[in-house]
Amino acid sequence: MSIASSVPVLQARGLSRQFGHVRALNQVDFEVFPGEVTALIGDNGAGKSTLVKALSGNLAVDSGSILFDGAEVDMSTPSAVSALGIETVYQDLALAPHLDPVQNMYLGREIPRGGLGGLLGFMKTKEMRAESKVAFDELGATVRSLTSPVGEMSGGQRQAIAIARAVHWASRVVFLDEPTAALGVRQTQNVLETIRRVRDKGIAVVFISHSMPHVMEVADRIQVLRLGTRVANIPAENTSMEELVGLMTGAVVHEQSPKESDR
Repeated sequence: MSIASSVPVLQARGLSRQFGHVRALNQVDFEVFPGEVTALIGDNGAGKSTLVKALSGNLAVDSGSILFDGAEVDMSTPSAVSALGIETVYQDLALAPHLDPVQNMYLGREIPRGGLGGLLGFMKTKEMRAESKVAFDELGATVRSLTSPVGEMSGGQRQAIAIARAVHWASRVVFLDEPTAALGVRQTQNVLETIRRVRDKGIAVVFISHSMPHVMEVADRIQVLRLGTRVANIPAENTSMEELVGLMTGAVVHEQSPKESDR
């Protein structure tokens, strides 16, 4: 059971971004709430990746504003966004292939030893390894080795490491871009269950996926992009896979009720 709030933790107002003659985002509004899973869906080229990059500090927009807890904030860099408690798992995972899972988990967040050891660059390796193992176990991730480079691991293992890292560090919002794409049935269910657990802690989850069954299984709210425009913002219980596909392709036009548009 979610513990959703009526106040958005993260909100975009009228975001626009153009690449040459292509308008990737056209006056897009978007909001996510604490304790709620928001599915962001749309066909290829709908603007999903552009929107996620804009909200994670990896892309500047041409116009519009972004609010965090109701106030405009600096979202110009990934580090500024991470400081707000927002983490993202991209489709390319953004892992360092030559580092092991623990080093990837703590990349940029290493725990130095005290005293001279810290000054010499020594880290609390055992503590970081133990915490990483807990994070992987909570996800149900099968990480065969904590000391091997992630570049030598399967796509499913790398996916699990990236998801565990984001979930571990996110305190307010986590974006998951196609998190089940490279996973088998068991790992997929682990990820979906993790999404529910994260939501139930009061964290907002943005779930980007092409899998309509997965969307319907975990989403509380579904926002649909088509050709750079948000065309629907619907409680999941009030829609169907058929309607969602129609919205993505333009075959269905959704009329938002005041409750849906105003929350």
